[in-house]
Amino acid sequence: MEIPQVDWRTDDLDQFLNGLRERLSPDGDIVSSQSQELTLRVFGEALSPQQVVQRICQDVRMEGLPALLRYTRELDGVSLRGEEIRVPKSEMQVAHETVDPLFLESIRSIRSNLVAFQTAILHSDISLEPRPGVRLAQRYTPLKRVGICVPGGAAAYPSSVLMTAVPAQAAGVRELVVVAPPTEFGSYNRDVLATCFELGIESVYRVGGAQAVAALAFGVEGLEPVDKIVGPGNLFVALAKKQVYGHVDIDSIAGPSEILVIADQTADPRYVAADLLAQAEHSPGSAILLTTDEGLIAGVLLALRKYLDELSRSDLAVASLNQYSALVLVQDMNQAVAFANRMAPEHLHLQTESPNEWVPRLTTAGAVFVGHQTPVALGDYVAGPSHVLPTGATARWASGLSSNDFLRPSSVIEYDQSGLDIDGVHAQRVAGKEGLTAHQLSVRVRMKGDASDE
Repeated sequence: MEIPQVDWRTDDLDQFLNGLRERLSPDGDIVSSQSQELTLRVFGEALSPQQVVQRICQDVRMEGLPALLRYTRELDGVSLRGEEIRVPKSEMQVAHETVDPLFLESIRSIRSNLVAFQTAILHSDISLEPRPGVRLAQRYTPLKRVGICVPGGAAAYPSSVLMTAVPAQAAGVRELVVVAPPTEFGSYNRDVLATCFELGIESVYRVGGAQAVAALAFGVEGLEPVDKIVGPGNLFVALAKKQVYGHVDIDSIAGPSEILVIADQTADPRYVAADLLAQAEHSPGSAILLTTDEGLIAGVLLALRKYLDELSRSDLAVASLNQYSALVLVQDMNQAVAFANRMAPEHLHLQTESPNEWVPRLTTAGAVFVGHQTPVALGDYVAGPSHVLPTGATARWASGLSSNDFLRPSSVIEYDQSGLDIDGVHAQRVAGKEGLTAHQLSVRVRMKGDASDE
C-alpha cells in the first residue's frame, strides 16, 4: 500500500486535491484494462467509453430487442432469447421462500426506516389566494413508470434495490422496472430477487450496462420505456444515463464512490481506517482523510495495514488507496472545512470533538455523517435517506435521491374577473415591451371595458 500523504506545511494542497478531483470526475474515463480489452474485441477498435456508450444507445434505439440481446451476449457473455430476459415471478417467489429468514427480517426493518424518512420529507400539495380573485396551487403527482439499475458485476447489491425502489414507492410510483446484469451477483442472485419480491416489484429484467439503460429509455419489444432511470452503476452506465437524458429523466451521472473524513485528535484511528476502506473496496473508490493531528495519520496507516489482511477485497481496496486516496495534514479545522466545501464529496464524515459545531459550515456534501459512532455504512444500508448520492463534486448543486425526485410538480392558476382586471394591466405592459401583441390581445379582450369588438 502506497497511499499518498500530503502536508500543508510542505505541499500544495490545492494542486494535489484538484488533480485528484479531476481524475474522479465523469470525464476521468476510469476503466479497467479488462474493459479496454473487451471494447477492442467487441467493436474492433479502441473506442473511448463515451464512444462505446453512444454506439450502444444508438443501436438499441434503432434496432430494439435484437441489439439488446446482441450486446448482452457480446459484453456479458450470456446468450438469451427475447422471452428469457424477464425474470419469471415464480422464480422471484422461490428466491423469497428459500432466502435466509434473517436476511428478510433485515430487509423489512430497513424498508420501515426508509418509508418513515421518505414519507416524512415528501412534498404535499399547497394552495393559496395571494390577492383577491387569484387562486394558485402547486400539485405533486408521482411519475408513472421508473427504471432501476442494480449493479451485479463484482458483488450483489440488494441495498440498491431498497434505496431506489422504496423512495419511489413512498412517492406513489406504481410501475417499477429493475434491470440487473445476467450474473450470479445480478439478476440471478437470490438475495436481489428476494428483495424485489418482498417489495412487490414484478418487472425484473436480465440486462445490464449501457444497453439496459438504452432499453429503459427507448423501449424494446417486451420492455416498455420508463419516465425516469435511477440507480448506481459503472462508468458505462453513468455515461449511458447522460446520453439518454432528455428522452427520460435520470437521477445523476455518478462516478466512483467517495468519502472524506475530517478528524482531530479525538478520533480513533481504527474507526477512520475502517471508514476509508469501506469506500476504497468499491474500486474505484476515493478515500480522503483531512486531519489536524499528525499522530492520527500514523495510527491510521497502522490500522489500514492490519485491516487489509482481513478483507476479502483487499487487492481492490489497495488499488483505490494508492490511486484515488490521500491522508492529508491540514493546518486547522477552518482549512479542513474550506477544502471539504471545494471537494463537495459524496460522503463527509466528521470525527471530531464537537462535530455539530461544524455541520452548518459544510455546505456541499452529498451526506454528512456526524460523530465517532456514525459510520457511513449505516447510511449505505439502514438509516433512512437513500444511499444514491452525488459524486464527482456535483454535490455543489445536486442532492441525494429522495422520494421527492419521483414527484412531478405542476402549477394550477385560476383568475376571476376581478383578479384579471388588476393583473391584466401589468401583463399587457410587459407583453407590449416584448412586442408580443397577441399576448396583449388575449388579456385585453377579457378585461372589463375592452372595446375591441365594438
